[in-house]
Amino acid sequence: QVQLVESGGGLVQPGGSLRLSCAASGIIFSRYFMGWYRQAPGKRRELVAGITSSGSANYADSVKGRFTISRDNAVNKVYLQMNSLKLEDTAVYYCRGLSGTYDYWGQGTQVTVSS
Repeated sequence: QVQLVESGGGLVQPGGSLRLSCAASGIIFSRYFMGWYRQAPGKRRELVAGITSSGSANYADSVKGRFTISRDNAVNKVYLQMNSLKLEDTAVYYCRGLSGTYDYWGQGTQVTVSS
C-alpha cells in the first residue's frame, strides 16, 4: 500500500519559517520525482517545488530564494524548508510522487501565515 504522509504544517507569522516533511512508503522512493504542491482557497493547485530522482530541484518563481526542497532517499522522505513566509503562502500543501504512470498524492498539510 502506497502512502505519502505530510507533516510540519501550522500557523506562523509573516517572516517566519516552517519545515514540511513527507514520508513515503510502498514505493521505490529513489526512482520517483517528488514534488510539493499547494492549493489556496478558490485557487488551482500549483507546483511549489520539485526534485528529481537525481536531486535536481526546480521552484515556482513565487518561492525562489525562500523555499528549499530536499530529499533523503535513505529514509524515504522529502522536505520543504520554507523561510520568509508571506501571507500569500497560506494554503494546503501536498506531497506528490511521480514515476512514469505511477502518480501518488498525500492528504495535505495546512500552512497558515497570519499575524
